[in-house]
Amino acid sequence: MKKIIGKFFKLLFSRLCLVGFTILIQIILLLIPIFYFSNYYFYIYVIFSILSIVAVLCILNDRSNPAYKIVWILPIVVFPMFGGLFYIFFGLNKVSPRTKKKLKRIGNKMAANLHQNKQTFEYLQNQDLDAANQARYLIKHSGCPLFQNTKTQYLKTGEEKFIRLCKELEKAERYIFLEYFIIQEGIMWNTVLEILVRKAKQGIDIRVIYDDVGCLRTLPLGYEKKLISYGIKCCVFNPFIPILSTQLNNRDHRKIAVIDGHTAFTGGINLADEYINVRERFGHWKDTAIVVQGAAAWSFTVMFLSLWGYLKRSNENLDEFRPTTQNVIYQHAQGFVQPYADSPLDYEAVGENVYLNLIGTAERYIYITTPYLILDNEMQTALCNAAKRGIDIRIITPHIPDKWYVHSVTRSNYQILVESGVKIYEYLPGFIHGKTFAVDDKFATVGTINLDYRSLFLHFECGVWLYDTDSVYDIKDDFLTTQQLCEEITLKKCLSVPWYIHLGRSILRIFAPML
Repeated sequence: MKKIIGKFFKLLFSRLCLVGFTILIQIILLLIPIFYFSNYYFYIYVIFSILSIVAVLCILNDRSNPAYKIVWILPIVVFPMFGGLFYIFFGLNKVSPRTKKKLKRIGNKMAANLHQNKQTFEYLQNQDLDAANQARYLIKHSGCPLFQNTKTQYLKTGEEKFIRLCKELEKAERYIFLEYFIIQEGIMWNTVLEILVRKAKQGIDIRVIYDDVGCLRTLPLGYEKKLISYGIKCCVFNPFIPILSTQLNNRDHRKIAVIDGHTAFTGGINLADEYINVRERFGHWKDTAIVVQGAAAWSFTVMFLSLWGYLKRSNENLDEFRPTTQNVIYQHAQGFVQPYADSPLDYEAVGENVYLNLIGTAERYIYITTPYLILDNEMQTALCNAAKRGIDIRIITPHIPDKWYVHSVTRSNYQILVESGVKIYEYLPGFIHGKTFAVDDKFATVGTINLDYRSLFLHFECGVWLYDTDSVYDIKDDFLTTQQLCEEITLKKCLSVPWYIHLGRSILRIFAPML
């Protein structure tokens, strides 16, 4: 009984609960004047209706995804009194001109420190024109160059990533940069933190960025001060202030670790215990990551430092962070590696276009793992058309969801895909969180980008595009091994879903861009 009471009070006074209570008070305060001036209801209704009309016009003229527009226009039309106001507070994906100018510095900083080696690109162009075209897109629209002289190693579990990360952190001689959506105190983070504290005492430059909303339930308010007291430099991305605001949507969903500029990690794995199955939440947690060593690791260094400079309002000379002799070790590494970043503020859906380019170029197969299968029309059409032209498309999603409503939307997409020839599998042991594509034994990508609207259009993301590396085969082999632990979703199973569940999924699907 004492434990239950203790948990109740811990939840009651948690940061998440306090934030929710604060926002609820603001909503009530917003509604009070409306009821107080109920005698003037007609005038209030006219004012709010005009506000809703303005909101609809803003949505229609916005360059965001059409599905995202529809899902906001619907509640505005149905509830003109509050729909427009709700959109302004929660749906608007706009930043002020001043903030946009500051954010532009991130792209400028990256462009100034990332240059494409012409010989590398021409070599790929002569070898495979389709591959070169995909790489050219990323060079032009993500500002991230194509590299050779880079070794990659695919890590098929969170446990593998944890062991390898600690090993590489111990080797650090100059600096360690960590940027994660979620950090949570526990075995994984405490082990990493112990290494960071020890390295900081040795004079190594340690820097950490974490997303405030991602860590809303996992870290106490002001945790960055604790890290700073250890000699670790720290930034909190887009600190969450419990005030109705338009700045809640854009989060830093990236997972990046950089050691001395020559070794970098990315993938789906955050620094929390469920990712290494020390803590069980949704059955067995299957996740993936990739280690990049050599020339291409510099892109992740620049990504991190460009964001750091924006958050800290500093202007460091990035040349001082360039690796020295490590690249020589990987001079004869096979294939091509291209890390890339995706920003929600440039109206260029880099993450989705990387996936669409891979689907469009496929000749034999496409193997995909994703925790969420919430597709817009472009992605759904591309997958269905590829399957209809005979491409072997297989997608693995979780069987045990982390969010039931998101999983319901995922399942609502099964039938049309299966009818077109796409094979869907659910990971029976639990939750699969990896975000991987493997195509034709030639291409692959590993990163942080889910197949959902928030990841594709609202978050800061990153990934690694691969061509003709050993990791491509490792990603394929891991997919096929994981598939053996899955249940195939047949058309018969899709059609046997009760009508009321099908109806519920259809309703949730309307609001998919908000999830």
